[in-house]
Amino acid sequence: MDLWELVVEVRRVNHRLMTIKLVVGGFTLNIRSVYAPQTGLDEEVKRRFWEDFDEMVRGIPHIKKLFIGGDFNGHIKATSEGYDDVYGGFGFGDRNEGGMSLLDFARTFDLVIANSSFPKMREHLVTFRSSVDETQIDYLLCRKSNRGICTDCKGDGEIDEDVTYCIGAGWMTWRHTSGVLCDKK
Repeated sequence: MDLWELVVEVRRVNHRLMTIKLVVGGFTLNIRSVYAPQTGLDEEVKRRFWEDFDEMVRGIPHIKKLFIGGDFNGHIKATSEGYDDVYGGFGFGDRNEGGMSLLDFARTFDLVIANSSFPKMREHLVTFRSSVDETQIDYLLCRKSNRGICTDCKGDGEIDEDVTYCIGAGWMTWRHTSGVLCDKK
């Protein structure tokens, strides 16, 4: 069975938020895909994003399975420092405002940043590379009660690259079809 056959609902909330529902093994998985505003964008754009995201997550009963993935354009730091309840401590770099917003959001909704729970080599933590920098800005969040579902699936390096490529290609296709090709500064 192909994954698309398990999809029962897809809804575009706006150009930054999307909801997907899958039924897997009799369980409904509530997937939320996000694309947070970049650091240099207007504060009003950021505020609206977090309000819309808050409303979207608040609408899912706590007993439902929730997984959130996407480009949060935030750095959460190499150590958990005060966020041990939501952050596993396996990351890199310095925390910025976007990272603080993500960590506070996770705490508010009793979520955990799942991909910070497994030790990785630095090159496997990087989710964005430019000619001048390497960063980790893509994260997977889930309810603390669903933390056990998430496992470290790193294999030989091929899987992560393929998955990263597929996610990136999917976002680019969506951005192209929706007319959102990049953030305006």
